[in-house]
Amino acid sequence: MKKTLSIIALSIIGFGLVSCKKENKEVQGADAAPTDSTAAAAMPANTDSTAVPGTTAVAAPVKSDQPSTSIALSESNFDFGKVKKGDKVQHIYEITNTGTNPLVISEVKPGCGCTVPDFTKEPILPGKKGKITLHFDSSNFDGNVQKYADVFANVDKSPIKLTFSANIQP
Repeated sequence: MKKTLSIIALSIIGFGLVSCKKENKEVQGADAAPTDSTAAAAMPANTDSTAVPGTTAVAAPVKSDQPSTSIALSESNFDFGKVKKGDKVQHIYEITNTGTNPLVISEVKPGCGCTVPDFTKEPILPGKKGKITLHFDSSNFDGNVQKYADVFANVDKSPIKLTFSANIQP
């Protein structure tokens, strides 16, 4: 029993480390990122209730009892350009409620532990703007990286995928 628990604990730690491993994939440019949430909505939802925290599972849509509204983003992709390894950078994505009902952002889920979100918590009234800030820690990366965060809100095509890229320099 003790051996089994040790193996499970090591597996959880291993999965957590793998989720933010160095990524040296070539970034395909700003045009390659989705500009709306249709690509994110097409992703299958993870319905496994035994998912291990800290793993890179696809986020399931969060049900909202709020009436649906529509939005406009200032941008869905941002390029930090060259970033010195170890720097902590952030970018603010502006979101405008273009619908007739209040916009409620219920959650922002980053794809990696290296990204921390902050967002407007109170309902955003029709015609008003809110903010989603993504804070990125470049300490564990080299070269070109691309990261994302899924925004869950009371819109038809939720989650909305926000992406950013950076070229991490030594």
